[in-house]
Amino acid sequence: MQSIRNIAIIAHVDHGKTTLVDKIIDQAKILDERKERTDLLLDNNDLERERGITILSKNVSVNYKDVKINVIDTPGHADFGGEVERVLKMADGVLLLVDAFEGPMPQTRFVLGKAIELGLTPIVVVNKVDKENCTPDLVHEKVFDLMFALEATEEQLDFTTIYGSAKNGWMSTDWQDPKEDLVDLLDAVIETIPEAPYREGSPQMQITSLDYSSFKGRIAIGRVFRGDLEKNKDYMLCKGDGTTKKVRIKELHVFEGMGKVETDKVRSGDICAVTGIDDFEIGDTIADLENPEALPRIEVDKPTMSMLFTINNSPFYGKEGKYVTSRHLRDRLYKETEKNLALRIEDTDTEDKFNVFGRGILHLSVLIETMRREGYELQVGRPQVILKEIDGVKCEPYETLVIDVPEDLASKAINLVTMRKGDLLVMEPKGDLQHLEFDIPSRGLIGLRNKLLTATQGEAIINHRLRGYDAYKGEFSDLVNGAIISSESGKATAYAIDRLQDRGRFFIDPNQEIYKGQVVGENAKQDDLAVNLIKGKKLTNVRASGSDDGVKIAPKVDMSLEECMEYIKDDEYLEVTPESLRMRKIDFR
Repeated sequence: MQSIRNIAIIAHVDHGKTTLVDKIIDQAKILDERKERTDLLLDNNDLERERGITILSKNVSVNYKDVKINVIDTPGHADFGGEVERVLKMADGVLLLVDAFEGPMPQTRFVLGKAIELGLTPIVVVNKVDKENCTPDLVHEKVFDLMFALEATEEQLDFTTIYGSAKNGWMSTDWQDPKEDLVDLLDAVIETIPEAPYREGSPQMQITSLDYSSFKGRIAIGRVFRGDLEKNKDYMLCKGDGTTKKVRIKELHVFEGMGKVETDKVRSGDICAVTGIDDFEIGDTIADLENPEALPRIEVDKPTMSMLFTINNSPFYGKEGKYVTSRHLRDRLYKETEKNLALRIEDTDTEDKFNVFGRGILHLSVLIETMRREGYELQVGRPQVILKEIDGVKCEPYETLVIDVPEDLASKAINLVTMRKGDLLVMEPKGDLQHLEFDIPSRGLIGLRNKLLTATQGEAIINHRLRGYDAYKGEFSDLVNGAIISSESGKATAYAIDRLQDRGRFFIDPNQEIYKGQVVGENAKQDDLAVNLIKGKKLTNVRASGSDDGVKIAPKVDMSLEECMEYIKDDEYLEVTPESLRMRKIDFR
């Protein structure tokens, strides 16, 4: 029986997880050398490639010294923490990747805390040791302190540390002694990570993620916890509500390289994909037919933010999207909850409005962006944090906010965060940057990133993660500029925009189609301003010198989906279609 190691790669966003998996694949010579090679092989989703982040966890498998190593690549962003919590259930150990310059970051603490809770064996990989000003030894100490703070056991604190540069494809036990390959890392995995145990007994497998094939339907992925699973055999599916259902496994696949290989039998300890079972949810257990035993359900942290999703009823509805009705919207949202564990949907008292609860703005924006690419048209309201009452006290979620900013701009960042009720906890130099840590209510983060980047000329590096719930801090004294609203429908003229340029900044170009009630710009003052942008110049046959000069219009302000979500106010909707993002007043007479 082949020896198996199951490892998950965890780290803060952008510390090099997916790059390291690429190099492990190269080291094991999995790919056909004749084919054209791309970077970040596992980030195969369009959104992942565009944003440069991992959103969905992936599995690959490599063979090294006759040992099968199942590698699980996980997201680093806390908004996708639901993905990480699930897949850690499949692993026996973790590779904790830490940047040699940045050290442990907020997300590092989040994912490491989950791994330690599950009793997994860690290997610390200090990556990017070729960076300028990096301090690998100091980072090693910080990781030890972090593990101690997270109440790791004696065995977990006695971790192996490997240094290297995933980008340059080498890993070594000593950062001053660069090697040519990743052999030191793979040896450490085999020596340190416990072998996946073979547990005798009746079969048990928990479904931790799912895949979909248009030929085979839904595919359940998970780790066989006990016994063996066999093809064409009947089993019992234990569901979340306590009911059981007889199912038959039509096909079994194990992971090999970048793909899957069909097999007749999977032993306990291995990770496999099962087809032929339709009506399952993540967290269900495939168990013995005679005496089924369910494994404990996967617990995922509760959502902290909610947004109202509704159908698009603007004057431009149905012009760009394929799916525009409330039935389409409802079916798509409920379908998403099947695989997105941290998402929750709640019906409202009207048929066409749904409250969607998620982990944060990025979590919700990835869902919205995916839907618009599939051809959906919808409107969303302003993100709201979820308030709770704990022991009779009104409480709200708080986040740990970390900002790295050039020293001369630190005061601007501190000022902006303290206006949002943030408390400065840590201020220390880090290379030529100032490292700031704050405790801030989650609602204070809505719209803050834009302001911070503007105030620091785009040089601030901003990260945050959920700390927990605490007492409500009261209202903010933040001054918000009003909106410029179109009072007519039609094509905006350059003449009208030029005349109103001193009133604020515009979000539209000349000749763009706009409608009554659309937010077309930001007022320089605090109140809203309704303007007529359709008006053209009255032409006469008299020419005057100086008055017929060409108009000079400032470029429009372009905003991304997240920026629009954070920018809208409580009385506004963001209209999302496959081709456009428009902000509008909900009730504009």
